[in-house]
Order: sequence, then C-alpha cells, then structure tokens
Amino acid sequence: MRNHLAVCIAACVLSLSAVSLAQIPVHAEEASNASWHRDKDDHTSTPIKHLVVIFQENVSYDHYFGAYPYAANAPGEPTFYARPFTPKANGLTASLLNHNPNQQNSANGAGAINPFRLSRAQSATADQDHDYGPEQQAFNGGAMDLFPKYTGTGETLPGAPADENGIGQVMGYYDGNTVTALWNYAQWFAMSDNSYNTTFGPSTPGALNLISGQTNGITQTLNGTGEEIDDGQGGLTLIGDADPIGDVCSSPTGNQVQMSGRNVGDMLNDAHVSWGFFEGGFDLSQVNANGTTGCKRSTVSAVTNVKKADYIPHHQPFQYYASTANPTHARPTSVSMIGRQGDAANHQYDMADFYAAVEAGNFPAVSFLKAPGYQDGHAGYSDPLDEQQFIVHVINFLQQQPEWRDTAVVIAYDDSDGWYDHQAAPRVNASTSEADALDGAGVCKARGTLAGTDSKGKPVQGRCGYGPRLPLLVISPWARSNHVDHTVTDQSSITRFIEDNWLHGKRLGGGSFDAQAGSLEHMFDFFQPFTVHRKLLLDEQTGQPVKPSLPWASTSDGHRG
Repeated sequence: MRNHLAVCIAACVLSLSAVSLAQIPVHAEEASNASWHRDKDDHTSTPIKHLVVIFQENVSYDHYFGAYPYAANAPGEPTFYARPFTPKANGLTASLLNHNPNQQNSANGAGAINPFRLSRAQSATADQDHDYGPEQQAFNGGAMDLFPKYTGTGETLPGAPADENGIGQVMGYYDGNTVTALWNYAQWFAMSDNSYNTTFGPSTPGALNLISGQTNGITQTLNGTGEEIDDGQGGLTLIGDADPIGDVCSSPTGNQVQMSGRNVGDMLNDAHVSWGFFEGGFDLSQVNANGTTGCKRSTVSAVTNVKKADYIPHHQPFQYYASTANPTHARPTSVSMIGRQGDAANHQYDMADFYAAVEAGNFPAVSFLKAPGYQDGHAGYSDPLDEQQFIVHVINFLQQQPEWRDTAVVIAYDDSDGWYDHQAAPRVNASTSEADALDGAGVCKARGTLAGTDSKGKPVQGRCGYGPRLPLLVISPWARSNHVDHTVTDQSSITRFIEDNWLHGKRLGGGSFDAQAGSLEHMFDFFQPFTVHRKLLLDEQTGQPVKPSLPWASTSDGHRG
C-alpha cells in the first residue's frame, strides 16, 4: 500500500510539473502562434490544416473507458495514475458494477453477470454479435439489460468469473493497464463520453456513416441482398457487411453493393482540397514477410495467433461510390500526387503511402487511416495491444513533423462489436423494418425524425439511430487538455467538422445525418494562451509516456522525424 502511494504521489508531481510547463513564456518567434487569428488568405475556419481520422474497429465506450480514470494497476501490467482534477466521465458506477441490470435480468440465463475487468493477459477475446437487430434487442427499449442474451458470444477466458459461461464475456471491460495509450491521450488531450454509432449494425454501415452519413440509396447488388433491408420506398438500405461491387478483393460469392449519392470525398474534390483514404494492405504489389501478396496479404497477430488479411474490402467506404472508388487498387503515379485529383489512385491508397506523402512534405488536408486487419482492434482477430501499436506509431510519427502545429487526430470507431455499454443512445431516427427490434419486433421508435430520409426527402427504413456509444478522442496541440466532452455527437460529426473547416459549412444533403450531427468544436480550444507545440510521445508496447517527453514541451527546429 505504501509503495502504491509513493508511486501515485510521484505521478501527481509529474503531472503538476508538466502542467507548469504550460505557464512558461514562449519564445518570441512562437508568440504569434500562441493564439490563432484568421487572415484573408486562410482557407480553413480553424487553425487545423491537417485532419487525420484513425478509424478503428468494434469497441463500445464502456469496453475501453467504463472504468476511466481509475485503473487496477495489477502486478506485471503498465501502471496508470490519473492527473489531478481529472474530470468525471459517464462510466461504470459502483451500482452498475455490483448490481447491473444484466445481472438482475434472468432472461440472460447463465450469462446474467455483472461487468468484470479484463486483464492485459486477456486482451485476446471472442468477437461479439454486432448485427443491426441483435444490438437493438440488447438495448431492450433503453433498459440496456439484455446484452448477454442477444450479443454475448465466446469462450470463457482464463481468470474470468466462473459464471461467465461464454455469453457473459460481452460484459467484460478493460482499464488503463491495457488500453494505456488511449487513457494517456485522454489525460493530455480531449475525449468524449457522449458519442454514438450513427445507426445500429456492423462495420460497413459505420464506415459509410463516417463519410456520407447515409446507408440508404443502393443502386446495384450482386449475389443476393442478404445484408440489405427494404427501405419502404422501393429501394434498399444497407444494414450489414456487404463488400463493394468492383473491388478486385471483394468476395466473388458474397453479397456486394454499390451506393448512390455523394460522400465527403466528392465535396473535397469540388473544393480542390487534398484528401485520401489509406488502408493497410491496399497496395497489392507488396509482399509481406510471410510471403503473402495481392488480396491475400496477411499478418498473424502475436496476441491472438490469428492470421488475418491486411486489407478488408468492407472496411473501405469510398470503394462503394463510383466517383471515389479505385477498384483495381491502381497505384499513385508519384508521391507528389498522393491526395491530389486526376490521378489513377483516385484518393485510395495503402498505409505506406501516407507515411511516404507526409515525409515528402505532401501532407493531405484530410486523411482517413485504416490499420491492417490485425491492428484494427476488432475482437476475434485483433486486440487492444496490437491496436495500440498502430495508433501510437501513427501519432508519434505525426508529432515529429513540422505540420504537427496545425494537425488534429481524431480516433473513432465503426461499431461497438456488441460489447456492453450502459448508456442508452438518443433517439434521433425511427425505423419500422422487419430487422428492427429496439422497442419490439419491427419497431424502433424515435422522439423526432431529424434525418433518415432518402435522396428525395422521403423517410426510409433500416436507419434506426443513434446506435451504441463509442469512444471518440481528439489529439492535437489545439485540443483541450484532460477534457471530457459531453456534447452529443455521432460518426457523421467527423464529416461535419470537415464541412465546417474546409467547405464553409456546406452539407451533403440527400438525407445525410450530417445535417443534424453534433459538433466536435467543444473538444478544441483555438484561443489557448500557450504554445501550440504540445506533444505526448508514448511507448508502442506499454502505452506509457516516453521520457523525457512531456506534453507542452516545445520544439522549434522543424526537424522532420
């Protein structure tokens, strides 16, 4: 106990020391950067000139942040101690941990248990059920008490409660001893505890909502319609993981679709703003160390021991639109053309292309990053530790660039994987398709229909929302520090930020959720009175700060790391 107290005191002193750095006057050459003032030649509405969206897989808010900011600090795990005055977040209270509605609901059968901590050694878990209908059933009209019954799956983990019985695994959560990097980013930058999946369902709807706020408007299907639902207006809404039509890596026998309408890439093209979607494994000419290449490029996770394709077609949203697709995975003609219009790659690239472009001084204004499969965080084949290595590597890399001073990184997720979260989502869009089940068979009620129409303004089915609560973080010199934002946001809020910052607030229209999405602006402070060279370098393995790196340490050498 005495040793733990000593460590905690040391951590608090370190935190206070780091905070005091912010009070040191900046050099004269940095003073002009201490707060931001727009001039007539500036083409963004904020100081952010480079937005990087790291879009990960399958995590509910409580699964990663339910215990925030208190970690168990078990022996042999990276320690985490919160900074003084860390604000309260909407997480797992003592009542939820000890008298949870899922534990008290006998309909969960053998899986009726309380939430339990997953240790770092339990980072490899089973994939939970995260389909459109079962997720609604787990919500049980907002009671949030049927997760084991409807989304729970998997085997009992070593060290888990004896009564977990497989389906109870869905009640597991991690703390800052496993998702250490994310907790540290939350400490020194900004996080949200009130951000949601735009609709219910798995990866592809979430990815489409990220870039278009729209899952309706399918123009073509291939190999059936197993992942779609009738929209009530003679069309189809996507509620599952269909592959994009035309992508050479799409399953030849699986359901495929093509979408109509516009996405944020189309809008950026109209405004001549550079952008790109960068996904691991997209370059089919590369050969991995294990000899795999083409669409079969793959990696075996040392944590899960599962071999997974690096490139996953249904995780690449721009491939669903003819205007932004690169179906053959054509390579950019040069590094200088990455992010630019009129090139064969059509803004779709490999992750290696992102590093190459930034290092060459060709940093796109808007970049969407997708990790190779084994590092995307998706339970079953990926895990928090592999995911952490990817996220930390990217952010450490960006902090070494001169452009860091005007960069913002958003870490967001495509769906919850069905993991338990206690917070019922706001009801913003109703649906009465046969796949809906939030308020009974075929029913998803909403207190107002603010979005959810087709391109002609007619209400369509299969877009019940908001869905489960998801993590959302902003890492930037301009992000608020140790800040928990309570603004209601969803995946399309990221599109809204792009629209507001680069496109003068123009919206996609056509029934997109961006029209009513909450803003990310409260996670920033664009008039903060200190240097904008804040950095937090972390260790990729432990997620802990790399000494002597501290937030608010300033650099002025312009070195490109």
